[in-house]
Amino acid sequence: MADTTSTSTGANCLEKLKSYVKTQKGLILAGEIFLSFIVIICYGASHSGGYSSLAICEMIFAIVFFVIFMMELDKQLLVVNWVWSDLFRAGIGAVLYLIVSLINVIGGAGDGSRIAGGVFGLLAGLLFAYDTYTIYLQVKSTRQHTAASTDDRV
Repeated sequence: MADTTSTSTGANCLEKLKSYVKTQKGLILAGEIFLSFIVIICYGASHSGGYSSLAICEMIFAIVFFVIFMMELDKQLLVVNWVWSDLFRAGIGAVLYLIVSLINVIGGAGDGSRIAGGVFGLLAGLLFAYDTYTIYLQVKSTRQHTAASTDDRV
């Protein structure tokens, strides 16, 4: 007979998802994924759909980090410094989103979906910049200041 007291892995994963989205970092990553998806749709509908590659890459990176932090794999895979990797991901994403979005908002005359993609891209760039700022504060608070050694025996 099957053991009905144990929980399935799918239910466990769903519970982890629900609890992680309620955290600040989970909400930020979910917002990055959602805004990147909206930007993909807008750029895909415009006449110049080549700008959607940035949104696709940033959405995939955000999904990867969302899954890693949600499943707490960052505590198991200690080969990579996940906080610094996330800082570089968010910082580069913020800069690239702001640049590409400004290009599309300024040069998108007559193409409404390109302008909408640029506006949502600016919002995504600001969200990525806020994520970078929160990660920077986390790095700054966890950095420990150690006193220099005063031992004369070297």
